[in-house]
Amino acid sequence: MVIFMAADRLQLAKDRLTAYYAAEMAVLTGQEYRIGSRTLRRADLEQIRSAINELMKLVQQLEAQASGSTANRARRVVLRDI
Repeated sequence: MVIFMAADRLQLAKDRLTAYYAAEMAVLTGQEYRIGSRTLRRADLEQIRSAINELMKLVQQLEAQASGSTANRARRVVLRDI
């Protein structure tokens, strides 16, 4: 069940990333766009790009977790003075 939930989170993050890419394209062509109930204009391009970067990181983390090769693995080091 945990793997299924992670897969759902991954798909949701990818869907949101796709929506933000569409919003960025709309802004770059000078149009207004909507995400949910919010209407955004060109002035919000920096906010959109920030969200895209965050979502890209999240997608990479979730994909790494799904493949079992997480980079954020805890390691233990024992220092010895010989």
